[in-house]
Amino acid sequence: MLPIEGFTCFPGQMWDKVLSKVKKAVVFMDDKCAESLHWNGGATSVFEAGARNLKEFSSFEAGGENEPKAVFVVSTLLKGRTADIIKDIIGLSHFQYCVVFTTVAHSIQLLANNVTAELEGSPVFEQFEEKLSEWMGDMNYTAEVIHAPVVFAPVSPQLLLAPTFAHLFPLLPQDLKTINIKRTEKKMFVSLTDVDMQSLTPELQIEIKTLASAVNSMFESTSTREESFAVGPMSRLIAGELANHPQAKSRRKTATNKASIVFIDRTLDLTGAAGHHGDSLVEKILTVLQPLPGHTTDVQVDMLELTNLQHIPDSQPTLAPGCLAQTQSSTARLLWETMLASKQKEAVMEVRRQLVEAASKENLPIKMSLGRVTPEQLCSYVQLFKSSWGALESHCGVLQLGLATAQTLRHPTLPRWDACLAFERLLLQALGDSDFAGVLRQLLPLMNSGSRSGEDECGPDELLVLLVYLYSLAGEAQPADDEEVEKVERELIGALTLVITRETELSPLLQKLTRCGSPEELTMERAHTAVEGVFETLKELSHARDHLKQFTSVYTASDGVHQATYRPFLRQVLEEIFHPDRPECPDIEHMSGGLTDLLKTGFSMFMKVSRPHPSDHGLLFLFLVGGVTPSELRLIREVVSAHKPGTQVLVLSTRLLRPTDIPELLFTTQRLVPDIGV
Repeated sequence: MLPIEGFTCFPGQMWDKVLSKVKKAVVFMDDKCAESLHWNGGATSVFEAGARNLKEFSSFEAGGENEPKAVFVVSTLLKGRTADIIKDIIGLSHFQYCVVFTTVAHSIQLLANNVTAELEGSPVFEQFEEKLSEWMGDMNYTAEVIHAPVVFAPVSPQLLLAPTFAHLFPLLPQDLKTINIKRTEKKMFVSLTDVDMQSLTPELQIEIKTLASAVNSMFESTSTREESFAVGPMSRLIAGELANHPQAKSRRKTATNKASIVFIDRTLDLTGAAGHHGDSLVEKILTVLQPLPGHTTDVQVDMLELTNLQHIPDSQPTLAPGCLAQTQSSTARLLWETMLASKQKEAVMEVRRQLVEAASKENLPIKMSLGRVTPEQLCSYVQLFKSSWGALESHCGVLQLGLATAQTLRHPTLPRWDACLAFERLLLQALGDSDFAGVLRQLLPLMNSGSRSGEDECGPDELLVLLVYLYSLAGEAQPADDEEVEKVERELIGALTLVITRETELSPLLQKLTRCGSPEELTMERAHTAVEGVFETLKELSHARDHLKQFTSVYTASDGVHQATYRPFLRQVLEEIFHPDRPECPDIEHMSGGLTDLLKTGFSMFMKVSRPHPSDHGLLFLFLVGGVTPSELRLIREVVSAHKPGTQVLVLSTRLLRPTDIPELLFTTQRLVPDIGV
């Protein structure tokens, strides 16, 4: 069995392919590839490989007069907008040598150009090479186009993210309505489980095929034969695509290592994704600190406390922010892994311990103190380093994580987290005691409290998250009178519309939701329309698990002794996978077989044939389509060590979730038409 390290090294190996070409070049990179690079050595690795400059992939960028070589790294098809930007950059530059890396395989580029036949060579890449030479102004200049699946970001040894697919999200019933519009009465799909690849939009087909192709590349580089399983409609499509990938069939015949991969739809448990867990430091850091521009995972850490600069309110900072991705220092990397995998108290203690250790190594005058860790204490330790440039440089990774922790713990909006957590617990109890209309009514006082007077009062973003949390559990409440529910919903729509129009500043989520950049643009009518759309989507959330036979609920009602609790979907799936009796679960569908599986099914009528089971191999991949929370990473680790400690589990996902990501993915994302750069 191959150790997990082989897979966590794969992203770096793909980047090595790119880095081998960047010597003396100006490198242009789109945001999604830049985010992957950020967790794979960062810009430092590009400059160490000999690049002259690293620039944004934009029509407003160009190379200098004495810069004859360019390398482009893009996560999109080589046509449309992407081709236009490359042409613009070349037109403003003096390049004689261009290399273009794309994360989209040639077979998918062919498909995007409506070519379904198997062709010799790489005609799409060859044609694009000719275009590059043409744009450079001389057909004798050198042009290369190469496929490199630089899509994975090794966020920790247990977790690989795919930032390229951060907005890929399982479809909802309203998407089914859109798909059915183009179908005849007789051919309409009744449920999302009936939808096949051919009925999806061309953009979504490209996105799913590119993801399956990237996973296949990873298995190819590690000589792994996988058994694919799926839980949920979108997971079925991706797992099916991987199972039928043309190169995967030949790989499986010769692969020496074996693994299971289980794809799981995020929409089957939005309660856990929207919930505010009290025990994860990283979830709080991701929520309260500003995201790094262009990134979905990392945040900006204010480095002011490591300088002698003065903080000037409302001024633009001139200081580059710190971040969570610490790829250069092994000590900082280990600290980050502890923060990600531990409970908040343990994580904060470890941050303090590392700061004390670093200060002691540098003989800095540290005052030891035991007991509760405070943000002030962490800051006082960090500030010791600003007097010594050498010490600061040696420990800057640990210092950034220390500052991220301190800034989160003293952040003025952090009390809102606790307010949301308390309210979620209240709602959980109320679900078992009253009907859904009664539970919904409990939200009205929150919305009618007028403009926010205290930082701990929920704003519109938090209210949207609470609504998702509640509607994802709607099926658990006592049966309700539909008219009564509609009446409360109308009141909630009115109240939430008012809350949004009273905001003096629109959050990024509200800007996307209302399509207004500022409160001045936002009319009552636009806010009302947006909120009505939100409630249309909310009503569908409680039906996400309707097609399942076993994992139908994520709720345990109160029994008079114990309080009502949330039962994570992921825990249920894992406990089923690791069950000592290896029962066959109707909701975990095996996807790899094709014809051989059908034959096995036929034979099994006459003889005992055991079907593949996710626990067959010592290596298990869990791919959460639509995001994973830090709390779930810890949960996975706990369940595995309790039930099958020998198993190695690697989590793959499209993004690391904060609660407010969920309303964005549900209410503002074009799920059927992802941006593929065309």
